Amino acid sequence: MSLNDILDSLFPAGHAVDVANSVITGQAQTAQGPVAVLGTTDAAAIDHAMALALADFILDTVEQHPGRPLVFLVDTSGQALSRSQELLCLNGSLAHLASCVDLARRQGHASLSLVTANAVSGGFLSFGLMADKAYALADAQVRVMDLRAMARVTKIAHERLVELAASSPIFAPGAESYVRMGGIEAIWPAASAELLERALLAAVQTTPVTDQRMGCGLSRGGRQLAAGVAKMVQNTVLGA
Repeated sequence: MSLNDILDSLFPAGHAVDVANSVITGQAQTAQGPVAVLGTTDAAAIDHAMALALADFILDTVEQHPGRPLVFLVDTSGQALSRSQELLCLNGSLAHLASCVDLARRQGHASLSLVTANAVSGGFLSFGLMADKAYALADAQVRVMDLRAMARVTKIAHERLVELAASSPIFAPGAESYVRMGGIEAIWPAASAELLERALLAAVQTTPVTDQRMGCGLSRGGRQLAAGVAKMVQNTVLGA
């Protein structure tokens, strides 16, 4: 499904979106009013320029359109992997992008993300997962690290990781695993204006004060310990 087809399906009332260097920025009309649209396409590997362009657009939206909801369209193969990007501290640019999303949230901008094709590693963690709620199309590929790369990093045999992935969503790639862990709210069968309107309405009406994903992961059986450990740490800090 092309980007234009996705935009037409999500925003039948109209959209004005530009694409430059695989970065999506623009506006669209919905039943809830205008929304800011931003993201990446073509399985882009997010580099400094892209991260800063997205951050700038968020800051401009906060300044010029207070309270306007943000819709993130996610199609990324992760962060750019090159020595030059690392030497320039790409992690700092990605952290800046994540901070801008958090600033928008604290300024009253509801947000949701939709994984349209690929969501991988730091390109997803610093952007799509920063939204209040994340969704994915049914054919989307979602993962932080594939099992072969995980085997190289952890020194755990690939065969063992395959076994673990069969029973634990923490090891298994795929959107369904992220739903079980609470990272993704739901999977959409296709890009749909009706589904987007429902998600936008829920986001606008129930902008979370705290991150609810650990609790969702616990209730869905995908993350059994995260919520409890976080609560223990919180109680320890407050009791100190």
